Amino acid sequence: MDAYCDLEVDVNGEEVFMVDEKVLSSYSGSIKKMFSKSKCGKRNLKVIFHDFPGGAENFELITRICYNNSKVDINPFNITDLNCAAYFMEMNKFVTGSQNLLEQTEKSLEDIRYWTWSELMVALKRCQDFLPVASSSGILEKCLDSLIGRVASSCETSPCPSVSSPDSSKFRVSCDTSSESLKSSFLRVTWWFEDLVQLDIHLIEMLVKSMVSRNFNHSIIIKFLIYYQKSRLASALSDEKIRMVEAVVEMLYSLDLSTVSYKSLFRMLRVSLHVNINKCCRNKLESMIGSQLDQATLDDLLVPSPVRARYQYDVNLVLRLVKSFLAKGVWCLPLSRLKKVASLVDMYIAEVAPDPHLKPSKFLALIRALPDSARDSFDGNYHSVDLYLEVHSGLSEEEKTRVCRGLDYEKLSSDALNHLSQNKKFPSKSAVEAINFQQCRLKNLLQRTNQPNNFTNSPVFQETGSTEKKDEPREQFVLYAGKLDFSTENERIRAHLQGMQWRVLELEKICGKMQIQMTKITKSRLSNHRNAKSVPRLCS
Repeated sequence: MDAYCDLEVDVNGEEVFMVDEKVLSSYSGSIKKMFSKSKCGKRNLKVIFHDFPGGAENFELITRICYNNSKVDINPFNITDLNCAAYFMEMNKFVTGSQNLLEQTEKSLEDIRYWTWSELMVALKRCQDFLPVASSSGILEKCLDSLIGRVASSCETSPCPSVSSPDSSKFRVSCDTSSESLKSSFLRVTWWFEDLVQLDIHLIEMLVKSMVSRNFNHSIIIKFLIYYQKSRLASALSDEKIRMVEAVVEMLYSLDLSTVSYKSLFRMLRVSLHVNINKCCRNKLESMIGSQLDQATLDDLLVPSPVRARYQYDVNLVLRLVKSFLAKGVWCLPLSRLKKVASLVDMYIAEVAPDPHLKPSKFLALIRALPDSARDSFDGNYHSVDLYLEVHSGLSEEEKTRVCRGLDYEKLSSDALNHLSQNKKFPSKSAVEAINFQQCRLKNLLQRTNQPNNFTNSPVFQETGSTEKKDEPREQFVLYAGKLDFSTENERIRAHLQGMQWRVLELEKICGKMQIQMTKITKSRLSNHRNAKSVPRLCS
């Protein structure tokens, strides 16, 4: 062994170097500390590095610098490697004068504003290879600062070359005025998306955190995160997909979501179904989607059920989304948004009603997920219940009655009540309740039509009465009254009353018969249900 090469250095298991311990100690504080108190002789000295930045190639460059009296050409393509290695080897305060390599790299970083965009990207990519060291040495923060500054300026300026060639550091003010299209405006603030897609998710997290701390436009950050995930998922491995989805969801959750598209969130949801993301992350994603549920479509909600579940669609997911939508309270939501979600959920209920594996408790939970005030009519729900009972004909009378409790009979039309009262698929109690509501409604109508001075409350009379003033001739009221044909109106009301009275008598007869034969009907139904076969009917 050469007398001047008394130190054996194993670099990351890649290669072994024989160097002069004194030369390295004069430049490296870590090497100096290792052997300053060593009792070993000049031979059999050995150092093993496991995480040396840049590996054997970079260590060889460092040793050449040491042997060359710390003279080196520092440029954007090697500055990250040199800076991280110098920090790792403690080539800083332990060495004075021109020998301090760490100070040389930091001084070169002062000219980072003159680097081209491609040079900056090269330095950033190298930083992600040495992420822990690059973060500690400070070079990563300076590169991110420079990148964010350039990206922020792109809202008002654009790269001198084409969008696809960001190799120049020169920027020009956009010359387009009224003729500038929306497409060019969009590209002017998103031209950097493609280049940053190449960065690791850990670096993206640091970048977004830094952007948020500087009050960067949240809508642009959101667009970038959606673009980043979409671009990287196709080539990512399973573990990488999980890490990526979780990171993007966490970052989106910390931003203002008023500008994020619900379609993008639903796409993320469908991606998350194929990877095992943690429960907390999934809850945050569902919360973001639920807050915009009124913008969703039926196709968005038709998410296949988990693998082990027997039912066709993921009903539990929809219930959680509705719960998230109502999280701030019903009274805090505009009625228009509430009705949109109710209409969407009712369509979903109609879609899942024919599923033979859907449990009554889940079906009822869907109907009751929203308050009754969200629906003006329950006719649609009645038809869904009718279909559900047809497919699930084997349910007991008690289970059928429980399902029917989801209907608000006061918001069923007369046609729906009439159909229900004669519907053999419904339990007897529900049929009787429908008849009672129908009778009550008819009696209320009869009471209103039999009130004296009914015309006194008519809009025409109120209009004429309200327009009459002291200084106006009384003949004005006579003029309006003369235009009314009381004989025709009375005939119409009399015919209507006769029809209502006949209907009430008929319904009372039906009700009496049903009450007398209640026990017989129940026993007959139970017998038929035991022999009946379930025949699912698909939704059209």
